[in-house]
Amino acid sequence: MKYPSFCFTFATAILLFPFHPSSADSPEKFVQCLYNYPHITNSISNVVYKKSNSSYSSILDATIQNLRFFNISSKPQVIITPMDVSHIRATIICAQRHGLQIRTRSGGHDYEGLSYVAGVPFLIVDLINLRRIEVDTENRTAWVQAGATIGELYYRISQKSKTLGFPAGECPLVGVGGHFSGGGYGYMLRKYGLAADHVIDAKIVDVNGNLLDKETMGVDLFWAIRGGGGASFGVIVAWKIKLVSVPSIVTVFQVTRTLEENAIEIIHKWQRVANKFNESITMKANIERVNSSKSGNVTVGAKFESLYLGRVDDLIPSMQKSFPELGLVREDCTEMSWIESILYKAGFASGESTDVLLNRTQLNSLLFLKAKSDYVRDPIPDFGLERLWHFLYEDAAKDAYIQFTPYGGRMNEISESETPFPHRSGYIFHIQYRVYWQEKGDAAAQRYINWIRRVYKYMEPHVSKSPRAAYLNYRDLDIGTNNNGYTSFRQASIWGTKYFGNNFNRLTLVKTRIDPRNFFRNEQSIPPLTSNRRK
Repeated sequence: MKYPSFCFTFATAILLFPFHPSSADSPEKFVQCLYNYPHITNSISNVVYKKSNSSYSSILDATIQNLRFFNISSKPQVIITPMDVSHIRATIICAQRHGLQIRTRSGGHDYEGLSYVAGVPFLIVDLINLRRIEVDTENRTAWVQAGATIGELYYRISQKSKTLGFPAGECPLVGVGGHFSGGGYGYMLRKYGLAADHVIDAKIVDVNGNLLDKETMGVDLFWAIRGGGGASFGVIVAWKIKLVSVPSIVTVFQVTRTLEENAIEIIHKWQRVANKFNESITMKANIERVNSSKSGNVTVGAKFESLYLGRVDDLIPSMQKSFPELGLVREDCTEMSWIESILYKAGFASGESTDVLLNRTQLNSLLFLKAKSDYVRDPIPDFGLERLWHFLYEDAAKDAYIQFTPYGGRMNEISESETPFPHRSGYIFHIQYRVYWQEKGDAAAQRYINWIRRVYKYMEPHVSKSPRAAYLNYRDLDIGTNNNGYTSFRQASIWGTKYFGNNFNRLTLVKTRIDPRNFFRNEQSIPPLTSNRRK
């Protein structure tokens, strides 16, 4: 099947208790506070949606990407779709006055729904109206508002230049607000690193309603939001990014090798060479069910998908020398422009207009989804791969896949403390596990979630240790989360060190300075250092 375009961040045991004014007031009091707030640039009444509004449900559901979070009881009291900074400022101040938590949504692709689901009275700040993009080809930069999608950014760049691009993800509907603040990787990570590595300025509204840029927010906060998750520190309004060079012609390919075609041996070799390829080559490997071309039966295969920043005449000799086991031939490859490769990787039909990147409607029917992530330092042995393959023959895995993304290249050259994203040198590849399903009901959900949890447990001996690392943008509430309204440092350090390694402690210090009362929070937000206790 074709998957939805998801593509879519202590040595003590001190308890942290978030900011609770007393209890949540009625939504009407919050809304009245908004209407009475001074210095509103544009009328705010047209961007406020209460549950009684006829448009409430359509606004709420517009960018939800996971059926697990449709029609659940935990819905926002109010949705705000701000048109400018004054709307955001008023929302932050009034939410604090009236006991409502804020969840900020820029694309809605977070795997655990934390941008639009909460177990406490809350509101959503949906940035869908803040999507302006200004590309400056002369200085090779762009300002992009946090509600824009990756696809919209790619489109605007391509309209100005055929030889400039940006190293972000492959899924066009992902919002840049969360993607950049969690790191953001794609098919150019081995050449250029992460999206967050190319952020050169930002605008954020803090807990006091102040609009800060790189200069006024200071070095530490600017460091924190480039990989530490923006939602812990405020509402990010816009990013300034440095664009990168891309050739006028790139080469893509997608080839599948089944078990009968020695897929395990090929993956075994891939683990040893993919992170050592020329940095212009990124070749992912997806392990999933496929139809055997020989028998016609369902089997398990490895689908190799690659982007090469160059011509096919250079790619083929390189692959024949470094990875002959794949058996890549010219007929497997297609040359195209970089922006065309974006459409190709997103699954659009050949010849599709790039205008499709401006379409925010769903590319596919939505499904239920659960995902996890890992990082690998040493190749997984053959016996480990063989057992992994068996999981994919189970009924729950009919719409699942396990994706390997190689590191090396530029990722080896950036210090683990340069940004909060620590997974750099020493890792040979990243793993994403995903399982989809269509059946409704808790029993079905538990069956599929149990499957991915068993796969994750099985992989423990073969992946990174101390900590077992994870990727913030593939949020996973299975790891060290307490949903009872507060977090202990012991609990927070579990997921904190998985996502951020040694950078977690610095992030807590930044949080303490910028938001000491922990107003901006979710189930896995950065906690401040505090000894205050709930009475």
